[in-house]
Amino acid sequence: MRIGTRTRFVVAICAGSFLLFLVQPMIARMALPRLGGAAAVWNSAMLVYQALLLAGYAYADRLGRLPVRRQALVHLALFLVAAVFLPIGLRPWEPSAAIDPAVWVLWLLGASIAPLFFIVAAQAPLLQRWFATTGAGDPYPLYAASNLGSFAGLIAYPLIVEPLLSLKAQSLLWSLAYGALFFLVYACARTLPAQGAAAEPADAATTPPPAWRTMLHWAALAAVPSGLMLSTSLHLTTDVVAMPLLWVMPLGLYLLSFTVAFAASRRLAEALNLIAPLLLLIGACMAFTSATAFPVLIAAGVLLVLFVASVALHAHLYDLRPEPAHLTRFYLVMSVGGMLGGLFCALVAPLLFNWTFEYPILLAASALLLPARPPLFGLAARLWGTHRRRIWGGAIFLIAGLFLSMIGDGLLVDAWKSDETKALAFTVIIGLGVLAVGRRLLFAGLLVYLMLCLSGWEKMAQAMKPGMLTRSYFGVYMVADNGPEQRILVHGTTLHGVQNRRPDLALDATSYYAPDSGVGLALRHASAFYGPDARVGIVGLGAGTLACYIRPAERWRFYEIDPAMVGIARNPANFTFLSRCQPHADIALGDARMVLSREPARSADILVVDAFSSDTIPMHLLTREAMEIYARHLAPNGLLLIHISNRYLDLQPVLAAAARQGGWQAALRHYKPDRADDEHHYSASLWVALSKDPAMFARLTALGGPGAWQKLRERAGFADWTDDHASVLPILKY
Repeated sequence: MRIGTRTRFVVAICAGSFLLFLVQPMIARMALPRLGGAAAVWNSAMLVYQALLLAGYAYADRLGRLPVRRQALVHLALFLVAAVFLPIGLRPWEPSAAIDPAVWVLWLLGASIAPLFFIVAAQAPLLQRWFATTGAGDPYPLYAASNLGSFAGLIAYPLIVEPLLSLKAQSLLWSLAYGALFFLVYACARTLPAQGAAAEPADAATTPPPAWRTMLHWAALAAVPSGLMLSTSLHLTTDVVAMPLLWVMPLGLYLLSFTVAFAASRRLAEALNLIAPLLLLIGACMAFTSATAFPVLIAAGVLLVLFVASVALHAHLYDLRPEPAHLTRFYLVMSVGGMLGGLFCALVAPLLFNWTFEYPILLAASALLLPARPPLFGLAARLWGTHRRRIWGGAIFLIAGLFLSMIGDGLLVDAWKSDETKALAFTVIIGLGVLAVGRRLLFAGLLVYLMLCLSGWEKMAQAMKPGMLTRSYFGVYMVADNGPEQRILVHGTTLHGVQNRRPDLALDATSYYAPDSGVGLALRHASAFYGPDARVGIVGLGAGTLACYIRPAERWRFYEIDPAMVGIARNPANFTFLSRCQPHADIALGDARMVLSREPARSADILVVDAFSSDTIPMHLLTREAMEIYARHLAPNGLLLIHISNRYLDLQPVLAAAARQGGWQAALRHYKPDRADDEHHYSASLWVALSKDPAMFARLTALGGPGAWQKLRERAGFADWTDDHASVLPILKY
């Protein structure tokens, strides 16, 4: 059966994009145990991916100047050269102490995957360019197929590939697929015009190159959705709901927006473009609002706004596309824009802002870049009918919007501050915004005022208050008073520490670290178990709550990956656990697993691992290899305490399997505070105690009374996590 030209190109482009989106998570899983989770390391990795993607698009643009058959010959030859680096994976190199880790990561990833990633990244623009020379149709809808392939790869990895295959099997399968991709590209090359045909499509001679202003417009239309996608992910986990795999949804919708925007059928894109201004107004209502109620509904709304805004801007890109002669330049500029949007959110915003202010900024930028359109109503059309009306009416609308936003947030008259006043103010601003649809600058200004009205002014005041908000590459931390009796540390939507503000209770352990919790029992009896000079290691600093369990001769060491967290815990204006109980605390900065692996064996009697949150867990801290590092670090009769309280993940089967495989004794302490303990602000918690010494394990589990410790719940057929194979999918709580 003869396969049509379009079918060949669609399959090849989809396959290339699918493979490209498998590379990043697969290499990340391979690299995590070796590189750790430090922000500088992963920022370097992101730069490698962005640079290689951009290089692939630039190569496709440059190669397009050759005769088309020669393009195919060069590309297929480079395809074979890159195959020398198969099977895909990291080179077995160890870092040198003389080289900065971030620089070494650039070298390691570049030498390991650069040729393969570079060649596959060039697939989409290059094959579309080839398709244009065949005369088989418009090449731009093939970009929709490309992003459909990317979406399939994005979904397939966490849902299918990672749960079912080890990293070695993933590497082998990807390598085989790379070979299949070579033959798909070869099949496309067979359809190209005969040798000697011009490199350019038929319109090349009559089409002038795009102007710089046009290319800047392309870049802006690509940058804003890219940044909006990343800022939406952070906004969701910071202020709405933190849950595993949530990052897949914004990225998936972002990719699907290209599929809709570049599709041959324009109906859906045009329909979404019509409602985009109204959706942006809805998004503005949620930009500064923390979801204390209905978080799933609000998350769905935020994701819908991202999708519709991305479709509108990408569809505008499609409308501004050049003739196929300049197709590769178009995609190169789009790639530059997407990279700039990503770099702004990932690297620049954490340095500029102490909250996720890039999210409302990018919503406003989306409003500015919407395509020109007529007003929604006849009344609005008459309102803006003359130049004079547009000038004076716009000024009145903006002044009214500013005034209403300040009234709604209680800035002008404190007595007016109420839910009713705010509701009236933002309703009027929304009405003004609806009338301003089609006037982009005015509409964007009213969108900003709407966001300010709904907690924007309040959030800006918090941001200017010293010490209240702190941001790092790991997220946003907030220190706040929760009523008159407690101060809290929140990371995203996860509580990381509580201190009692009553002077007589200020140094008492709180939240998950109550005296009768699993960790409380172990640390209170450390001197009884190991003598007055007991050695204690704590992975995860938080507010420093555990520090006050120390006894005079004990030796403690904390391990913390985020310098911002250390600054928060050490500052007595925030919390006084460290400053009063361990003012000269020994804190090792860096990924705990990597730091522990470099320390002498048998360095601790008790090791506490408390480094997990609801939306993400560093899996490399719970693998077989990590447990071996803990065993080496502990004394032969040492105790390992692991905190597994989690809203979305059931970690009991993971630790039960790890204990069984590693020869650990293990038990679970499910602590539930009594009502009488309310003044202490204790929280329910799940702690797992492990030891390779039966006698010491028996001493610990005898504490707390009958039934205080339970056997870990095992799951039939559940294998322990390893660096080669681990997935959170089987342990999600449904």
